[in-house]
Amino acid sequence: MLQAMRNKMHGWPSIIVLGLAVLAMSLFGMESYFTSRDDAFVAKVGKHEISQNAYQDRINQLRQQASAEQGEHFDSSIFEKPEMKQRVLDAMIDQQLLLQVNDDWGMRVSDQAVRDYIAGIPTFQVNGQFDAISYRAWLASQRKTPDMFESEIRSSLAIQLLPDAINDSTIVSDVQVDHFLSLLTQRRDLRYFLLPRPTLTDNQVSDAQIEAWYKAHLADYMNPEQVSVKYIEVNGADLPLEAAPSEDDLKKRYADEKQRFVQPEQRLVSHILINVPTNATPEQQKAALAKAEKIAVEANPGDFAKLAEQDSQDLGSKRQGGDLGWLEKGVTNPAFDAALFALQKNQISKPVLSSDGYHIIWLRDVRSGESKPFEEVRDQLVKEASAAERDRRYNEVAGKMSDNTYQNPTSLEPASVALNLPIKATALFARTGGEGLTANPKLIAAAFSDDVLVQGNNSGLVDLGNNHSVVIHVDKHVPAAARPLAEVRADVQKKILNERIAALEKKQADDALARLHKGEAMPALATSMGATITSVSEAVRHSEVPAPLLTQAFLLPHPTADKAQFAAVDMQDGTFALLALDKVQGGDLSKVPPEQRESLRQQMAQAYGSETTRELVELLKTKAEIKLNKARM
Repeated sequence: MLQAMRNKMHGWPSIIVLGLAVLAMSLFGMESYFTSRDDAFVAKVGKHEISQNAYQDRINQLRQQASAEQGEHFDSSIFEKPEMKQRVLDAMIDQQLLLQVNDDWGMRVSDQAVRDYIAGIPTFQVNGQFDAISYRAWLASQRKTPDMFESEIRSSLAIQLLPDAINDSTIVSDVQVDHFLSLLTQRRDLRYFLLPRPTLTDNQVSDAQIEAWYKAHLADYMNPEQVSVKYIEVNGADLPLEAAPSEDDLKKRYADEKQRFVQPEQRLVSHILINVPTNATPEQQKAALAKAEKIAVEANPGDFAKLAEQDSQDLGSKRQGGDLGWLEKGVTNPAFDAALFALQKNQISKPVLSSDGYHIIWLRDVRSGESKPFEEVRDQLVKEASAAERDRRYNEVAGKMSDNTYQNPTSLEPASVALNLPIKATALFARTGGEGLTANPKLIAAAFSDDVLVQGNNSGLVDLGNNHSVVIHVDKHVPAAARPLAEVRADVQKKILNERIAALEKKQADDALARLHKGEAMPALATSMGATITSVSEAVRHSEVPAPLLTQAFLLPHPTADKAQFAAVDMQDGTFALLALDKVQGGDLSKVPPEQRESLRQQMAQAYGSETTRELVELLKTKAEIKLNKARM
């Protein structure tokens, strides 16, 4: 019924119907209409809501990341499974709990940490050094302000504050390292031989057996559900431009945006930081100020670097004598900025209070700003003007395409005619995707959505990125169906015979193992079966022994002095082997290099720290008020 209403409600009749609906709501209680709706969040942690948009953005981000990593092997249906959706939401809840702990315990990301992180991003570096011009250009390309990007970085770093603190405070003793190294480098003496393949005598398979196997394993012989779609697309790269930008337009753009082409004044800066604790008492603040004032009085350009190495509490710069490199206005916090740009060359400031603490600033040098002439940036202006016009044209056409296909939900034809866009078609593809456009997770999700697949409507605008979007309509739907028995008969028969052979091999291995446990000598057993024993002395975890045997050898319990431990091992290739473990020795720790020992200590500390963080998050969950709204997932 809803679909019929959607198709028919156009023009003046719809206005009357909507008017009556509004009147009815006013008569029967509009307030109850709005308060009865579902909550708009997916989860609520304390007072913080995780919105449906934020949750969906995280799902899309992970889907695109997995698609890029897995390529043609990517299966988009994984992200439609309830367990995956729940896992993503659980991770977002964990992150919110960590952020709330930061607030409760007064932990914060310093401005210096944000600056250091941004300065370390390779995209913003030239010859290994932070380059402000590259940074500004990237921000412009992403349509972000420095405050927006720094806020994103601060949020991502904030999530790691507590885990990093736990990792840094985790201590791993020499005894723990030695114990783990002893296990890691443990040596085991073992013997094994491969069992011969048994001969299958019962190789007849009846029609009844084939049919029974087929019905029992029907899921193995299903053709997946598939669809093909028709679509119209708009691609900004293919849109013709009405005209090239004129010289007057370019010059006006240059005049309006001249500030972009000015290399701003830069200042070569060093500083000494005296930290002020979060939620510092007046006494603590006075003590920090007194220490900063004493340093400021003593400091001069000749010994500033030495004082920074000695007294600065900015770990990122103290080893470089407090050097912060070339800075321009707006890169640091407002208080630091104001003091820096009030200094003369070689002048040292009085203590400057910021959110990090007290700074003593030394202005070492100044580079004046320079403006690039119009001729030098003309080509860049042409590219930008053309790109802007192409963006405008794309948005115009994509908007019209979206409106037209929504107003005519059951066909792409009206939009195709109105916008002179051809209707194209794809081959059949499953939920795992196909090739070209049908490999895109967004298009796959749209094609198999209820509105498009079941209701038969056009999709909304599917944004494929880079000014490229499509609207799709299902052309053909092939439900999942079992392949006919006649088509898979040979495969079924082969699998039945393979199962019989596997059963014979398993019985042979179990019988042989039983003989060893009853006391029969392994050499005599191997001879009776026409096999040869292979002996390996002091095998370690990376020895050149077949993987299934090596894994089982290190799972067996220690043998006694006069009795080996035995096992039958599935070699994962249709054969079995018999394994004997004769001796176990600890690793020779004298052969472990110091750097390997220290690397292991760090890995163990990180592993213990991660487990501690996990346990803390679980504890926080028991104390926090967490509300889930699974209907919004």
